[in-house]
Amino acid sequence: MQNEPKRPVTDKERDEFWRNGVVWLRDMFDVAWIERMQTAVDDAIANPGPMHLKMDQGLAGKFHGDSFVWTWQDDFRAFMFESPAGAIAHQVLGATERVTLFFDTLLVKEPGSQAVTPWHHDLPYWPIDGNQVCTIWTPFDPVTVESGAVEYLVGSHLWGKRYQPQSFTGDDRYGTSMELLPDIEAQRDQHKFVIYETEPGDCLVHHGLTLHRAPGNANASVRRRALASRFCGDDATYQPEGSFQPLIRDPGIESGAPLECDLFPRVWSPEPIAHATERG
Repeated sequence: MQNEPKRPVTDKERDEFWRNGVVWLRDMFDVAWIERMQTAVDDAIANPGPMHLKMDQGLAGKFHGDSFVWTWQDDFRAFMFESPAGAIAHQVLGATERVTLFFDTLLVKEPGSQAVTPWHHDLPYWPIDGNQVCTIWTPFDPVTVESGAVEYLVGSHLWGKRYQPQSFTGDDRYGTSMELLPDIEAQRDQHKFVIYETEPGDCLVHHGLTLHRAPGNANASVRRRALASRFCGDDATYQPEGSFQPLIRDPGIESGAPLECDLFPRVWSPEPIAHATERG
């Protein structure tokens, strides 16, 4: 199967990522990976992992979430180490020494799901410090505005802010210890937003501080299966103090250490990576 992108990330696309905080990369994964992951997603839903979350928020329809899926599901592990994802992160971030996997999140909004993903940015949840931090959002179904396309607030990664994490389950599990997110909906005329309608084979790459949201899946017949893979480059370090993100296990590294260990494995390097397909 293909382990390099179908085409290189262009300088224009890389500049767009750093300027806007998000870039749409068309036609990066081949059909074989998409079909393999469609089957893998259904297997992961049928056999959820220890970090599975029901995110329906008491509303109609199903919203399935699960994290660190690569640590127990063989196809997800293969996607992290053998697909183009790590090379895409390397090319977008401009990392020269390493790209490491922080974790993956499976996000499936079934037809008719009314659950909304609230405005948030990722880094305030995570035990990470650094600027070379991104999420690769890979859809395994066609995604339209109706079926739950992600919306981004352009340039918000440059605000120098870290806002209070929002719960995807509708509760207040994260408290109010940080600066609260402003009412983005009430400020729409003050900002620029982008929404991308994607096809399987495409991916979206957004910075760890880019604000984003997604509606429910109002389409009655089309699923929205997507995988958010979180990657870190050369400057990322482990900073667990005050983190909100539960981990599947203790990574066994000290605060301030480079974000690389068995739980946060290297997925791209200038040199070949040994034993890349062993379980984390």
